[in-house]
Amino acid sequence: MTAYDPNNIFAKILRGEVPSYKVYEDDHTFSFLDIMPRCPGHTLVIPKAPARNLLDIAIEDYLHVSRTVHKIAAAARIAFSADGLTIQQFNEHAGGQMVFHLHVHVMPRMTGVALLPPMSNKVAPEVLQDHAERLVAALKG
Repeated sequence: MTAYDPNNIFAKILRGEVPSYKVYEDDHTFSFLDIMPRCPGHTLVIPKAPARNLLDIAIEDYLHVSRTVHKIAAAARIAFSADGLTIQQFNEHAGGQMVFHLHVHVMPRMTGVALLPPMSNKVAPEVLQDHAERLVAALKG
């Protein structure tokens, strides 16, 4: 397996070198909107620990990611009045991974509405800001 690259885009987001639409952060995880979402509210959850993929992360660090995914999923269901949720996590090129920092996709879904193709549509900043605010409000209850 290839080593973790500390200059991947998500590592740069964690260091504040690249802006993001933050939804949630704690001591172990960071969640932000995908700028090319497959649906409204498409959020990414990443560990702060450097991990290339699922097989490269310490179990304790992955448990923090799982807890945050659960929290974001519940908020996304409320914020977007979702009928369901798609949770995805890819590993390595053959598994569909595009950015080599472990990340989990949380996508609120509506019945009968297909996901957009991956990396196909960059959304306007004001739309992303609105979606982030909705998710943050849902997290606060």
